Amino acid sequence: MHDFDLILKGGHVIDPSQEFNLQADIGLYNGKILKIENGLNLTNAKEVIDVSQCILTPGLIDLHTHVYWGGTSLGIDAEAFCRKSAVTTAVDTGSSGPGNFAGFKTHIIEKSDVNILAFLHISHAGIYAFSPRVMVGESENISLMDPKTAVEVIEDNRDYIVGIKVRVGKNTSGKNGIAPLTFAKNVAMETKLPLMVHIDDAPPSYSEVLNQMRPLDILTHCFRPLPNAPISSNKTILPAVIEARERGVLFDVGHGMGSFSFEVAQSMLNEKFFPDTISSDIHAMCIDGPAHDLVTTMSKFLNLGMPIYDIIKSCTINASLAINRPEIGNLKIGSVANVSILKIQKGNFNFFDVINQKIIGKEKIIAKGAVLNGKLWHLNEDNNNAQY
Repeated sequence: MHDFDLILKGGHVIDPSQEFNLQADIGLYNGKILKIENGLNLTNAKEVIDVSQCILTPGLIDLHTHVYWGGTSLGIDAEAFCRKSAVTTAVDTGSSGPGNFAGFKTHIIEKSDVNILAFLHISHAGIYAFSPRVMVGESENISLMDPKTAVEVIEDNRDYIVGIKVRVGKNTSGKNGIAPLTFAKNVAMETKLPLMVHIDDAPPSYSEVLNQMRPLDILTHCFRPLPNAPISSNKTILPAVIEARERGVLFDVGHGMGSFSFEVAQSMLNEKFFPDTISSDIHAMCIDGPAHDLVTTMSKFLNLGMPIYDIIKSCTINASLAINRPEIGNLKIGSVANVSILKIQKGNFNFFDVINQKIIGKEKIIAKGAVLNGKLWHLNEDNNNAQY
């Protein structure tokens, strides 16, 4: 009789939910975290994996993904992506809307090994035309706003739906400006769920969008390039940004193909304005660059000077609380065992933002593997690709 099904031996455990930042073994039994301490009895385990050169974290949560593969043109394969980044929970942000969430749930979410949650788009068919040849801003057509059906779909699917999504900006809502946000906000209020707002080029302005947002709503693409960025042309933080954070609005990175700037991020970090959550906004048009995956986005922040502890926090407990799923994002005793196995590689690595600005980083976070829902999911070989 074994006390443990699996021991992850000798890793550096970082779990901000418990303020853990220490060397320890993690013992798993029956799919759950049983013990975290040094010197667990290895003979009492069915399997032991030496992770002494690795960082062990709660299973990473990517708060902004697009994984409705086959149902939308921007969707990517969730499991392949999550293996690459040691992500155990992918949160899809508005790929589907009230009119097609059933297909997303049946054909993707319920069939996936990886945990998938979703923000439901206020637009009836979600983000339905996002490709190199066809690009339509779904919020440009106000008749597609479907609040009544959205409420019904949310009430029927609260196990999976964690919030409501809307995209506003010159490229997504056009002449409708900020109006789609009002539809989405009303649904969020009625269902008592957070609202995630995408922002792109003005109008509306960054400040106008923030002024409409409530405590615990999430602004994604928060470090997007100038113009319509969180900083002014002289690189000072906009007053509306400071006021929104004080009010409790959450700031999510959402890197993607057009929404992350080294210049903006460095200016914000210099003022100790860290993002609440770091996410990839992975989709078909950025998976081969510039976003690549979640650990690449995390690596960019590491090389801009954000401490690894805070980076891990942004992708674990902060992300779980943003979607009101406190049962994930931690390594507490008795919790379902979702563990990411990471390593920091030293060297010279080229990283690029969405406007092709480059920094040369000295460190890169790589995904070595993951424990998913209590079972060892995979172990990766080191990836030495230096172009990101």
